Amino acid sequence: MQNVIRIKNAIFYGYHGVKKEEQKVGGKYEADIDMYCDFSKAAISDNLSETIDYQQIYLFVSELIQERKFFLIETLAMTIADEILKNFDGIEKIAVRIRKKNAPVGGLVDCVEAEVIKEKSEIKKTK
Repeated sequence: MQNVIRIKNAIFYGYHGVKKEEQKVGGKYEADIDMYCDFSKAAISDNLSETIDYQQIYLFVSELIQERKFFLIETLAMTIADEILKNFDGIEKIAVRIRKKNAPVGGLVDCVEAEVIKEKSEIKKTK
């Protein structure tokens, strides 16, 4: 059985971007994280220890976005996917979408988004 736990539209403030102004002033970033796992045991037992603690995922992503700087949202999305798969057991596949609001594209857009979809088998564990 494969189930999905989703964190949708988590909002963070970070200092990412190619332009120096973006790195200095910062901006809002939105994240969606789809974690593919089997939470059937947790659903039966109603026990958090048998599933993915999405609060821990949120805090992990928040720390990563706020403490590190990346030029590209593509790198940020890939790093989040890789680090979650390396550090959290029970997640077999992940989809991470990062949206950058007010992206400097020379015109009006709602956002720019990068998505990474990766399976645990693609990651080498370094724990």
